[in-house]
Amino acid sequence: MADRKRLAILGSTGSVGASTLDVVARHPGRFEVVALAARHQAAGLYEQCLAFRPRVAVMLEAAPARDLQRRLLQAGLGCEVLSGAGALERVASLPDVDTVMAAIVGIAGLGPTLAAARAGKNILLANKESLVSAGAVLMDAVRTSGATLLPIDSEHNAVFQALPRARGGPETAGVRRILLTASGGPFRTASLRQLEEATPAQACAHPNWVMGRKISVDSATMMNKGLEVIEARWLFGARAEQIEVVIHPESVVHSLVEYIDGSVIAQLGNPDMRTPIAYALGFPDRIEAGVEYLDLARIGALHFERPDGERFPCLRLAYEALAAGGSAPAALNAANEVAVASFLSGAAGFRQIPSVIEAVLSDTAWRPVSSLEDVLAADRDARERAEVWLRATGRRALVTHGR
Repeated sequence: MADRKRLAILGSTGSVGASTLDVVARHPGRFEVVALAARHQAAGLYEQCLAFRPRVAVMLEAAPARDLQRRLLQAGLGCEVLSGAGALERVASLPDVDTVMAAIVGIAGLGPTLAAARAGKNILLANKESLVSAGAVLMDAVRTSGATLLPIDSEHNAVFQALPRARGGPETAGVRRILLTASGGPFRTASLRQLEEATPAQACAHPNWVMGRKISVDSATMMNKGLEVIEARWLFGARAEQIEVVIHPESVVHSLVEYIDGSVIAQLGNPDMRTPIAYALGFPDRIEAGVEYLDLARIGALHFERPDGERFPCLRLAYEALAAGGSAPAALNAANEVAVASFLSGAAGFRQIPSVIEAVLSDTAWRPVSSLEDVLAADRDARERAEVWLRATGRRALVTHGR
């Protein structure tokens, strides 16, 4: 028991959380699940508690937590049930947890991720918003506490694997470019007219990956790739001009690192999130993930193309926010969350998503960000501006505050 990795999985009922538990189940002697946390899926979390017997279960919302507590009592399980954002931060920093899977989607994941960093945990980061909105704050906490940060996004995980471990960041490692691959999503070849009429069901029908609805829409707009550009800046110490995006429809090459001698090192694999999850869970060892092995002869050909800026304006907006710095990335993320929620509800059109974000970015004065409070203030301000813009254009804005 003492040599097992002791896990807290935040966002356990989502796609990344479920994939994490799938990998964990394949290695019963290697991992111990100490805590599981979800937003509101009490039934799903109950089933996970039956299977993995955590000591603590957390629900972000109080009513589902009561439902979970009732189910667990009826089953005779002595699992402590907590609720609220403070409880998420508590389990992320528990003394008997050494590894935290940070997979809560949205700004709601920032608090517990930062708590894990301050507690010096081994953080498996699947929450884009933490680094996008609070990159300087989070990385400072990681350095101060001695925490480790391993990326779970398939693209950043691929870059991590392609970089030498002992020589610092891209500048000192002789790196010329980091190339993040993108599938292009369901609208890679769609006309602008088709994008005007796109439905949530179409936007969520990703051709290669199984993801949650919000992340699927981000893939359809390519905002996910824009957020990943900002993440890469913090994870790898790269300048914006060193980070490029290339569309790769097959999703086999997960990202590439180009060196100054002309070498390009890529990480390849079938599109399955269990691969990067297993790499991070086992690091520095390699462990079996349950993923089908890659058959290049069967695939036959791999294709690459440059992103279409007119079809995918969110990518440009992310680069602009990164260049502006300060509170701009937090505002970008917040405006995107509001716009995507409004689209998923049917209240806004697909092409309004970048319009909302651009309106917020163009009408905001950027401020320095040095604390969690600064980040949350920028987040709140951007959400309010996005909702005002949607109301002014005749669309019903949704209240999507993360905290």
